[in-house]
Amino acid sequence: MTTFPTWISDGSPIADPLGYGQRAVDFLRRLRHPKSTLPRRQFQLAEFQERIVRRIYGPRHQDGRRIVRNVVLLLPRGGRKTSLGAGLGLLHTIGPEKVPGGLALFAASDREQARIGFEEAAAICREDPRIAERLRFIDYRHRIEHPKSGCSLRAISCDAARSHGTTPTFALVDELHAWPKRDLWDVIRTGLVKVPGSLSVVITTAGRGQENVAHDIVDYARKVARGEIDDPGTLPILFETPADADWRDEALWFRVNPGLAQGFPDLEGLRQLGREAENRPADREAFRQLHLNVWLDHSTDPFVEMTVYDLGAVSLDLAELATAPCWLGVDLSSNSDLTVVVACWRVGTGYAVLPHFFCPMDNLRGRQDRDGVPYVRWADEGHIEPTPGNVVDFRAVEDCIRDLCERFDVQQIGLDPHLARSTINNLTEDGFPAVEVRQGWITMAPAIKELERAIVGRQFQHGGHPVLRWCFDNIQVETDRAGNRLFSKGKARDRIDGAVACAIAISLASNADDGPSVYETERDGEYLFV
Repeated sequence: MTTFPTWISDGSPIADPLGYGQRAVDFLRRLRHPKSTLPRRQFQLAEFQERIVRRIYGPRHQDGRRIVRNVVLLLPRGGRKTSLGAGLGLLHTIGPEKVPGGLALFAASDREQARIGFEEAAAICREDPRIAERLRFIDYRHRIEHPKSGCSLRAISCDAARSHGTTPTFALVDELHAWPKRDLWDVIRTGLVKVPGSLSVVITTAGRGQENVAHDIVDYARKVARGEIDDPGTLPILFETPADADWRDEALWFRVNPGLAQGFPDLEGLRQLGREAENRPADREAFRQLHLNVWLDHSTDPFVEMTVYDLGAVSLDLAELATAPCWLGVDLSSNSDLTVVVACWRVGTGYAVLPHFFCPMDNLRGRQDRDGVPYVRWADEGHIEPTPGNVVDFRAVEDCIRDLCERFDVQQIGLDPHLARSTINNLTEDGFPAVEVRQGWITMAPAIKELERAIVGRQFQHGGHPVLRWCFDNIQVETDRAGNRLFSKGKARDRIDGAVACAIAISLASNADDGPSVYETERDGEYLFV
């Protein structure tokens, strides 16, 4: 079922039993905008914007309460999100939706982005002297006050520590896809429920990856739009493009850019970007994300398409795998990375993997903020095991390896000696089959090729583990002149350790029936681990 908001352009009636939708439209049209080309610089409200306003404020419960409490508007760049958001903020500050002492918030990822919305609202107010003379503009605090009603409009950024106690009646959440953490979002959402009739409006372009607050909110809106969740209080308005759509199709451009027919964004400008994107992959991905609202994978040069990877998210039957040969891939971490142990089995011509992740317990929330993923929730759900201290306790990792060897028929345990020399010695002294697997081109390139074959061939079963998915989503691929490929991180905060451990385990498993492993050497008719 499509999530596209067909009601925007089909002319269908929008309920407005009390006339509040019309009242909101009339207010916005009485405003003036300094960049407007209409007579007397009248606020330009495009048809699709008018229908959005009517759909938010028109429908009511029988007792007169507004039905819509949360709006999720996914709109490409150039769609005049800022102007619409500023107008809605003023509707709740000086317009008919204001309540005595009410607070309208403009929230953004950083101070500069927050100021854009504030300056838009301030410019609209200053364009009409009748409005400006009734307001106080506190520019250095990004604040507009209406003394008569006690209402105010305030712009804030992702500095949640100074925002607790905030009780907004209206919140515009700008470009949520760019928010590095969810703290401010949680503060705003919990503040909105303190007052009746509050409204949150998320206006954003598409983002990247799935482990972020924007994806959570947009995906919930998708489920509401498809009817999977019954939530009349959430209004999804999702102008987005399927990942497999032809990005060159101009009919598609008009479909997801509802203002394009009225000249915003500029069609010739889009065509120029499209021509440049034909031959520059990075520009192409940016065009798809920002102008067509394709929600992309995290990596700009993905190892595999994550939609294909996700086909392997079926549960593992560990009872059936208990007696099957098993191989372990281990990637020990530095202070900032994850430590991973991946158990791997051969299943037909493919593989099944079971990952175990470890991270330091100290400052877990700080690590969450740094990496922009929900470490705390993952730990609560058992997807990551935090170990005491500010570095991973390798003894806990060794205990995990020993436990896996007791539960399964482990043939080999692959570790890179760079950080694992002590662990290798401990395991081999206790009789466990630990082998060295160095993470260089010669060792890893064949393993990566085999891993790619399995994923693309729908023969990689991973159980949908969220941390492992994040690791695969972060992969950037380096290729040498011979076509060999090696994993790397796209950004310093990205983690790919789970994918590396999978490649190590698969390299061992794929070589199991090919005579001696590349990690063994022959001496006197016997093969010794090196």
